[in-house]
Amino acid sequence: MKKVLALIFIALAVLTLHQDALALIGIGPRVGYYKTEDADKAQIFVGAAARFKLFGIGAEAAIDYRSEKYADGLVTVRSWPVQVSALYYPLPIIYGLAGAGWYHATMDYDEAKLGVAKMDNETTTTMGYHVGVGAELPLGGIKLTGDIRYVFLNYDFDEVPGMGDTKSDFYAVTVAVLWNF
Repeated sequence: MKKVLALIFIALAVLTLHQDALALIGIGPRVGYYKTEDADKAQIFVGAAARFKLFGIGAEAAIDYRSEKYADGLVTVRSWPVQVSALYYPLPIIYGLAGAGWYHATMDYDEAKLGVAKMDNETTTTMGYHVGVGAELPLGGIKLTGDIRYVFLNYDFDEVPGMGDTKSDFYAVTVAVLWNF
């Protein structure tokens, strides 16, 4: 009987700790506004994020979809960045962040504007880095987050005539709704 009670106690403790650990994780959609340095105009992006926070530090993983045009539509870049960030909370709702991202990008060329017969579209992966600040507001079982980040990113436009020194760094303003488990 004592063994059965001990097993029940251990099982309840594990379930309780498991539930507490899950409460530290939030996952949900995010949307943002960004402007790449040399892109034609600012754009909106959509994605999803997962965040873990414990004792003033945290981690975030996110995946987005974004698209932008350069040189009056000469090149269209569609990318699927996968980002990871370390978060530091000096105050319970204010955080700083730093991290890296892998930008899987497809570059589509407008051959008529380029003046060439055929230029193959290409897909590449470029690594970028980011820093930023934000706020996280707990609202019951959800968290509303908002931040601004600057991303250091260097797409390779060297093969496109006249675009060798095009800059692809950007800033992004992001808002997310994260549900706790």
